Amino acid sequence: MHKETLIRFFQNTNLISFSSATEIAAQFSSKIILKNQFQLTAGKICDEYLFLEKGYLRAFANNTEGNEITTGFYSQGQIIFEVSSFFNRTGSQENIQALTDCEGWVINYEQLNNLFHTLPEFREFGRSILVKGYSELKNRMLSTITESAEVRYKQLLMAKPEIFQYVPLKNIASYLGITDTSLSRIRKEVSKRK
Repeated sequence: MHKETLIRFFQNTNLISFSSATEIAAQFSSKIILKNQFQLTAGKICDEYLFLEKGYLRAFANNTEGNEITTGFYSQGQIIFEVSSFFNRTGSQENIQALTDCEGWVINYEQLNNLFHTLPEFREFGRSILVKGYSELKNRMLSTITESAEVRYKQLLMAKPEIFQYVPLKNIASYLGITDTSLSRIRKEVSKRK
């Protein structure tokens, strides 16, 4: 793995110069997460800020009956960390698990804060990541209230069409807030209309 992808990722935000992107990338270490391994387990403090270069991860929490409810999917080119646990230094309520073999770059909490304090460009980048994450979370929450399951399925299909190759349908169904049976029915109906 080479850091060019990470450097490009920082630069493509148009918030970070090439020299700063190179300086920031130098602080990251490579990480491999094998399929089914956990990047984070519930109860632990999230201490890694991960840029995913290859692979797929999912975040999930257990409901009161002990069932796994998928809360997020992550693919290449995304920053992955459990925000509340990372910044508040509290145990996570979520798990983050690899759905495929993954490769990425990580930096720990202390290193990240050091970059925030020493590089205003990186601070601006971090703020943009948080705003984007909050906006996506808010849109997803509103979608579960205002959109039908079929509309939510179509939105996921448009946003991440490759997800159906790598993610078990039961995880997709729990993410959409529906049963496996409902997801199968919706998929059949949507494909009939094509």
